[in-house]
Amino acid sequence: MTVDGRVARGERTRTAVLDRAVALATQVGLDGLSLGQLAETLGVSKSGLFAHWRSKQDLQLAAVERAREQWTEHVIDPARTAPRGVRRLWALHMARLDFYSAKTLPGGCFFANAKFEYNARSGPVYDRIAQTHAEWMEYIELLARQAIEIGELREDTDVAVLAYEIEAAGVAAVMQFRLLSPEVVRPLATRAVLERLRGLCTDPTLLPEAQE
Repeated sequence: MTVDGRVARGERTRTAVLDRAVALATQVGLDGLSLGQLAETLGVSKSGLFAHWRSKQDLQLAAVERAREQWTEHVIDPARTAPRGVRRLWALHMARLDFYSAKTLPGGCFFANAKFEYNARSGPVYDRIAQTHAEWMEYIELLARQAIEIGELREDTDVAVLAYEIEAAGVAAVMQFRLLSPEVVRPLATRAVLERLRGLCTDPTLLPEAQE
């Protein structure tokens, strides 16, 4: 089937605009993201953006979805190249730190910022952020359960607690990357999760040696 060139170009343009929206939201906040501000940043007319999003809320929801796609591309997909089990769980954490270290987004992590910003709010944007967070935690738990099933994590491993600890280390890292420096924070975020996984792993040699 032949894809209409105009449709393909339109999708590329829409993706590029949303990439800018996601980046901008990490600087001004998701609530600070508006069609007018985005148009000014891009140097285009506000009316041109109305063809894609009819309201600020529509744009915010689209930015959440685009940030989710970026997360899959930069964090989840790279980790999937690691063998199923504890090594994939470890690769997920490291891919996340790599994403932060690359400074792809100028204001840090889109989701970490958005979760703090919308923590005490309600409505469709909050609901979508909460749903995305729940799906992320469920994915970490899934990888942990798979590692238990193939005998690489102890059977008594509490996957919910482990997912919480891995998430906590990731959130602390992205916040402290900007307050301190990646050179200080990354080794701590790496060691915290590595030592936890090695302590639960039935064969610690599957993972790198813990660094002093």
